Amino acid sequence: MKLIQKQSVFHNEVLTRFELYKSLFLTLPFQSVKHTGTILPFFSTHCEKGVEEHLAPQEIIDTFFDQYEQYVQEEDRIDFLFRIVQYIERQVVLFDAVEDSAFHSVGKNEDTGVLQALFIRAKDNPSLKKKIVNKLHDFSVRLVLTAHPTQFYPGPVLAIITDLIEALKLNDVPNIQLLLQQLGKTPFINKQKPTPVDEAASLAWFLENVFYRVASEIQAKIDSEMEVPVEEVKQLIELGFWPGGDRDGNPNVTAESTKTVANMLRTILFRCYYRDFKNVKRRITFRGAEKYLDILQDLFYDNSFHPKENPEDETSIILDNLRALKEVLDTQHDGLFAELVEDLTRKVLTFGCYFTTLDIRQDSSILKDTFNYLVKNNNDTQLDLEMISNSEDEKEKTMPFTELDLTHNEQAEPLVADTLDVIRLLKDIQHAGSERAAQRFIISNCQNASDILGLMQLFLWSGWKKDTLTIDFVPLFETVDDLSRAAEVMRSLYMNSEYTKHLKMRGNKQTIMLGFSDSTKDGGYLMANWSIYRAKIELTTISREFDVDLVFFDGRGGPPARGGGKTQKFYASMGKEIANEHIQLTIQGQTISSQYGSLETAQYNIEQLLQAGIVSEIQQKDGDTLTNKQKHIIDQMAQVSHTKFMALRKHPLFLKYLETLSPLKQLSNVNISSRPVKRNSGKELRLEDLRAISFVTSWSQLKQNIPGFYGVGTSLQWAEENNLWSYVQNLYETSGMFKTIIDNCMMSMTKSNFDITAYMEKDETFGEYWTMLRDEFELTKKFVLKLSKSEVLMEYYPVERASILAREKIILPLLTIQHYAIRTILDKDLTEEREAIYTKLVARTIYGVVNAGRNLA
Repeated sequence: MKLIQKQSVFHNEVLTRFELYKSLFLTLPFQSVKHTGTILPFFSTHCEKGVEEHLAPQEIIDTFFDQYEQYVQEEDRIDFLFRIVQYIERQVVLFDAVEDSAFHSVGKNEDTGVLQALFIRAKDNPSLKKKIVNKLHDFSVRLVLTAHPTQFYPGPVLAIITDLIEALKLNDVPNIQLLLQQLGKTPFINKQKPTPVDEAASLAWFLENVFYRVASEIQAKIDSEMEVPVEEVKQLIELGFWPGGDRDGNPNVTAESTKTVANMLRTILFRCYYRDFKNVKRRITFRGAEKYLDILQDLFYDNSFHPKENPEDETSIILDNLRALKEVLDTQHDGLFAELVEDLTRKVLTFGCYFTTLDIRQDSSILKDTFNYLVKNNNDTQLDLEMISNSEDEKEKTMPFTELDLTHNEQAEPLVADTLDVIRLLKDIQHAGSERAAQRFIISNCQNASDILGLMQLFLWSGWKKDTLTIDFVPLFETVDDLSRAAEVMRSLYMNSEYTKHLKMRGNKQTIMLGFSDSTKDGGYLMANWSIYRAKIELTTISREFDVDLVFFDGRGGPPARGGGKTQKFYASMGKEIANEHIQLTIQGQTISSQYGSLETAQYNIEQLLQAGIVSEIQQKDGDTLTNKQKHIIDQMAQVSHTKFMALRKHPLFLKYLETLSPLKQLSNVNISSRPVKRNSGKELRLEDLRAISFVTSWSQLKQNIPGFYGVGTSLQWAEENNLWSYVQNLYETSGMFKTIIDNCMMSMTKSNFDITAYMEKDETFGEYWTMLRDEFELTKKFVLKLSKSEVLMEYYPVERASILAREKIILPLLTIQHYAIRTILDKDLTEEREAIYTKLVARTIYGVVNAGRNLA
């Protein structure tokens, strides 16, 4: 009954209101809008019918145009298709806004509970309250904002969406109409690729308008509920930032852009402080406060509007004056307006002079090149050339850890020079905002202990000293093979005396990043999830053996295929074998705008993560810690799934199918990111060079979502055939981790639609290949429905299912147009000019499809 009620609320609050407000488009004073909007329903119905009948996209489009005399000429047809794309793009925005405006009514549908419910129970349960307080003493949630392009709204459109959501909440029709008019005239595409600084500026909007307020409000609520004085506050919510610091595979990120972003973040933060301070100053007009107010006025104003070239960390000065100001209020003015000072104090304690920790990331191969460069060019200064050719074991044993001040010359490769420049720059960033401003260097593609030790040595060769090396070295393990060897790598590190000394200086805390994106591309959905879970168990065991406080940093994307989906459910079900004292994860693209884009949604989702982390330790379920038998079964299933996925990867048509039928090639021409679509961009496409985002996006445009389900059905069938079904059923019912894997798989499948490409079944080249993909989809669907005891996919998540299906219906014409344009390019001998037009048409459809999918990429 409850599920039916939720579905009814969604229908009334979202679907019905969307249909009502959609009609406003027809009243807008734009050329051809009314004509396009009038024909669109007929075009959509025609596409739906054609897809149901498994017609080829050319046949669907051509038979539609045959009904209208005004579309005889190709130019007129192309013009109409472009206008359809633009119209649907704006419908997607409207649907986003309507759905987000109804969040209070339909959004809070997770069954994991919210933080407030936990605190209510704790009020009447002193024992539970004590457990929560103890947990909060050493617990934090860090959200790391990345520039990975999983949604394609430019900044101005995001701002319109924000205003539109507020207008929709009030049913302010005149304002809604004006905003839709603005939306109609606002471009949805960038003329040029954004720079890393552009990307940072875009994401800084969320820092300034959402996280700045929400982080302190949640902190205040928890302090109040748990009766923690403001001076004893332990920072629970931390923010991280990758734009401007993440240079892995992105040659456009340089030390100069890193410096610019760090300074920009500092300036934006002080403007936030200054806005709050003006309110404080307006209210506190009492004697005794003038001195402290004047000091704070100068500090906040100068740093906001006249920032220095090389600023200093002034956090302690700000806090000293705020505390002195509060003491004046408490002792001389009955604490009047003290809460305003407490609020600003809490924000300064949270954000300091840096706002968000700027992470630096680079691939291990570049770091090796940099190490080798310094050895080769400075072998007259105590450096031994043999360090380059040593075996892995010798490198670990003979790493000198000498403190030298080496520089690069003009002949150094750009990426080598950048690495050495940014290592030196980190000192300046820390000087301006404390070590919290930039304290982590992440090593992508980390395969050996020497990758971390070599980077530590680079710091010591760049002017840093061992006893003041305020940097955390974070290995990133991504591929299935790297994940399987991660514990071995960390054991070698923990046994290295120099690294152990450094670790102790850093509070004996080690952060390890685990990446979902490349592990899914590398081993398939089930193997990726299991490899990461198994690695967490092994890494936790090793770290506990060496008494190291382990922090897992999860590189999770938006969709299940990249580690997303129902993220908080993973953290709530880690069990006793996995370190879960801290939750750290990347959030990107539409994960940011859809889940953290407003004060209400951000507060809810952050509280969900906090609650998941607390509950996973103090209220663990028996099923969350897997038995050896359960591990063995999942391991066998993962191997079966992996074998199935690897057979697909090794198929000679694998990349050809993706390159030919999906808009993979066009992704490189879409101005959405400063990062190239693939590594080694000038060379022939190889799967290992293809970025996970491009890989997953291409499959999602085909509406086949292979990375989110392929191999799962085969593994479940294997379990049934080997009399293990009862065990698998028990896993689904008792293990939160396993249930979430399957539920997220169903989400990926709900966003799939093989009918769109069903015409491929008879294709001479790809027919058998397409059939193989479709058959695994149907097999997986059969077994996940059986496992979840459902009639339809996502039956027990009716609101999310209804949202997905509504979005899929909106963009079906876009997909039809996209495949029509791709097939036209393939099948017809086009002139260069005409091919460019159809290529542009393909590229334009990508935006709406990804935006509507909310975390498809």
